[in-house]
Amino acid sequence: MKILKNKNLRPAKKKSLDGAEAADKLTWVNLLHFYQPPTASNETVIEAAEKSYRLIIDALKKNPRIKFTINLAGCLLEKLNQLGYRSLIADIKILKDKKQIELTGTAAFHPILPLIPEGEIIKNMEANQEILKKYFGKNFSAQGFFLPELAYAAKTAEIIAGFGYRWIILDEIAANGKLNIIDFSKLYLDKNSGLKIFFRSRLLSKSYVPKTILDLITLNYGGLAATATDAELYGLRHNDNDRVLEKLLGQPTLITLTVSEFLAGLKEKVEIRPLASSWESSTGELKRDAPFTLWLNDKNKIQKLLWQLANLAIATVNRHQNDANYSWARLHLNKGLSSCTFWWASARDFKLFGSISWNPDEIERGANELIKSLRSLAQLSTRTDKIAGERLYLKIKRLIWHKHWHYYWLKK
Repeated sequence: MKILKNKNLRPAKKKSLDGAEAADKLTWVNLLHFYQPPTASNETVIEAAEKSYRLIIDALKKNPRIKFTINLAGCLLEKLNQLGYRSLIADIKILKDKKQIELTGTAAFHPILPLIPEGEIIKNMEANQEILKKYFGKNFSAQGFFLPELAYAAKTAEIIAGFGYRWIILDEIAANGKLNIIDFSKLYLDKNSGLKIFFRSRLLSKSYVPKTILDLITLNYGGLAATATDAELYGLRHNDNDRVLEKLLGQPTLITLTVSEFLAGLKEKVEIRPLASSWESSTGELKRDAPFTLWLNDKNKIQKLLWQLANLAIATVNRHQNDANYSWARLHLNKGLSSCTFWWASARDFKLFGSISWNPDEIERGANELIKSLRSLAQLSTRTDKIAGERLYLKIKRLIWHKHWHYYWLKK
């Protein structure tokens, strides 16, 4: 079992006085990312809420000694409230107040932060802070920050530190471009920003984590398991018919910590300069200095056109902040900059869920938001930019559906 070769995990070797092997406790530090695209349909959000979010929160309520760190994107939180999931939000607040859940900060609409201007990063972060304070109290503040898709760049980290956050989470590949080398007993500090770094184990996180952790405990492994996944892995993407999560959280030898608790217990400090990367970056991409090709690939015509439209919208909307319809233009722009707009155009085969990351409807939804941001502006001086945007928008739509019907349709 390859996962068991992780040097942060170890089989029990201690013997009790009667010669029997003693159980070795395993510590699990788990971050769950609650997010649905701001363009997602009501039905999509409801399905995620019913199959995943409620499953996780109910499991925590039944197991009060278990602790998770959760990133709850602002756009999803607002959508859950609109759809009537107020009891779910109330339960999250109760668990937060009991310190069973630690909530992080993030960017409200889930853009790839290193690919957008500094002003847009700040607006997204401020929007998320306002949303979290709306639901969890005006004095709410988070210690940690979740970078959408764990997309890191030095300048982005400096902005995050400027907001007062203390730590970020990165994929282990960010350390030096390799996997399975992180020594989790050390406290890593980002030389670029001064932020503490919590690294996730990619190998563990790419599995159905509850099953993997339960297997490790059954095999009497101890040590540390550091994981971070989408919350939708629990229930929506993996149907847990065997109630593995329930069995795992009831294990007496399992220890759980929030990320902040875990980092606070580390003493030996190591300063590093993380590589620009994401939680999907490959070693090859990092060697080519192309860490974000999943969302911006120079060979992907659709993505390039989408970014042209996005940059035009960003510049135009920001030049017209006194426009009567600025708030609507800003909302559409924020939604259009979501990472999903560009991710679904990547057509990458992750070999995870039986299909490639290609969805013409999702791409079109994002493009629709970008062009609506231009269309919303009322001032006559925006006409030239509107026309330029419409030309780009039509090119994008034609290319999306041409590629879909001629190449991606029915492709396995």
